[in-house]
Amino acid sequence: MTKPYRLLALVPAVAILGAPWFANRVEPRILGMPFLLAWIVCWVLMTSVVMAVIGALDSRRS
Repeated sequence: MTKPYRLLALVPAVAILGAPWFANRVEPRILGMPFLLAWIVCWVLMTSVVMAVIGALDSRRS
């Protein structure tokens, strides 16, 4: 059975795949990148953070 905290892995995927529907705009520019590109870059980096949290929770419980 899947542990509930492992469902956190869906958050970055939903954020990246759903971005074109709610973050699809050029302005504001963040570090010179259009907003959509900055959103995707942010979530790619946040994926590592989420996976680290899942790994920490998984090692404590097993």
